[in-house]
Amino acid sequence: MDIKAYVAENENIELKDLQLKEIDADELLIRIVGTGLCHTDLGVLHQAPPTPTPIVLGHEGAGIVEKVGAAVKDFEEGDHVVVSFNYCGKCENCLNGIPSACENFFANNFGLSMEESDSKITDGDNKVARLFGQSSLATHCISNMRNTVKIDDKDVDLALLGPLACGIQTGTGTVLNKLKPGTSESIVIFGCGSVGLSAIMGAKLANCKTIIAADIHENRLELAKELGATHVINSKEEDPVESVKSITDGGAHYAVEASGVAPVVLQAIRSVRPLGTIAIVGAAGELEFHIHDELIPTSKTLVGVVEGQAIPKLFIPELISHYKAGNFPFDKLVKKYGMTELDKAIEDMESGETLKPVIQFS
Repeated sequence: MDIKAYVAENENIELKDLQLKEIDADELLIRIVGTGLCHTDLGVLHQAPPTPTPIVLGHEGAGIVEKVGAAVKDFEEGDHVVVSFNYCGKCENCLNGIPSACENFFANNFGLSMEESDSKITDGDNKVARLFGQSSLATHCISNMRNTVKIDDKDVDLALLGPLACGIQTGTGTVLNKLKPGTSESIVIFGCGSVGLSAIMGAKLANCKTIIAADIHENRLELAKELGATHVINSKEEDPVESVKSITDGGAHYAVEASGVAPVVLQAIRSVRPLGTIAIVGAAGELEFHIHDELIPTSKTLVGVVEGQAIPKLFIPELISHYKAGNFPFDKLVKKYGMTELDKAIEDMESGETLKPVIQFS
């Protein structure tokens, strides 16, 4: 079938007319309503991380099922769905209920080569690579039943829900699924973009006693307070490590590093108390620090977290329930753009004007 999709190649992106092949028995054809734009999409655009190219971007898709494969039992035409990250479902980690740590995560989501790609997207006779098992910056996409999440409540604005598939799931899930803070404990979040602000909302859901937001933008810190932060720190105006220690009487129990700025990782490590845990979710680069001095005597734990260690089929409906109850206002992060406004959405996201753009296709 004919579709329109945003194709990235040679650090350029273009809305093109493409084709989709027929779905396999375990796949679904989805008409996309809205897709969140994530910094990972921009990373792929600039080949960090590297992927086969040309590639259709988009990995926070939400839409309506138009066709189901012969082996698909849990979905039918007309279902509202969100499409999240892809995973094999067969490796040890997947079978142990941690699909975000799938041993084949990179191959299934970013692809190893065009020759090994399972993409059904074509440009005439030429194959186009697929991202995160979906490539949802398009009018239609094909996904596997594994990474497709059914949304039973059709009254919720479907165009809002795409970002739950990655960015918002990552921030909130890191707190609720990985760190699991207690009600008497403290947490500091470095970086108040969409992921960091989602972590703040997760900490609020966990009823953390002290929730500290650190950023260099006052408007983001104001939003952080609105979403649940009990304290905010402008890292341009004060030393965040000393401020966290002062607020928490010695250091936070947990830290989430969501800025993706390498030196901030060290701030996060130094801001937690002995036995504290630091979760790294931002795509930071190289950092040199003294492992013994920073971690060992204080028994601190430094851990990377992918996709909030979530099981999307369980976690995304849970987040929607919190949203409907008025306890998870993630819509405050979202701004919608028309199908042809991707350049404007990227510009606004990079400038910080928009936290989480959603491109609407219908």
